[in-house]
Amino acid sequence: MYPYLKALHIIFVVTWFAGLFYMPRFFIYNTEAGDRPEPEKHIIRRQLGIMMRRLWYIITWPSAVITLVLGLTVMVTGQWDRLLGQAAGRWLLVKLGFVLLLYAYHWSLHRIYKQQERGEFRYSSGKLRGWNEVSTVLLFAIVFLATVKQSLSWLYGTAGIVALALVLMVAVRLYKKSREKSGDKKQAS
Repeated sequence: MYPYLKALHIIFVVTWFAGLFYMPRFFIYNTEAGDRPEPEKHIIRRQLGIMMRRLWYIITWPSAVITLVLGLTVMVTGQWDRLLGQAAGRWLLVKLGFVLLLYAYHWSLHRIYKQQERGEFRYSSGKLRGWNEVSTVLLFAIVFLATVKQSLSWLYGTAGIVALALVLMVAVRLYKKSREKSGDKKQAS
């Protein structure tokens, strides 16, 4: 039974992350639609609203809940919970810390979703692009901890996560500059 529970847990983690990766993209598109003239702005935002609602409530939220239930079930069924107080279980404590951060991130996306649903756009598309990368950093940390476990060098692991975050931040900034240059070229022609 354990392998089936673990497989289902992994499947729902994947579907949850699909929502976590894609939802901020919708936020970005919805924010940028504000620069469009009417009726284009209204049409885009109406369509994005439908897509966001379906992704958030039909895929992302159910996957987050099922991931949590199956994760706890796998932890108890596989007797991983017995390692929590031992040196061999430190990786699991750290992983669970990252999982808590991931649920906090999920709630932050929910807050942004509700704001945009009310027509409140508090964040620029650039800030949302940066926030979109948080889930990538958390995914790397969680997967490495879950697969490497005890043999993970904390120094290398921490340095790797920090380096990944820096690379993603630089990539977001370079993309922004590229878009700005592209916009300048379009306006000049």
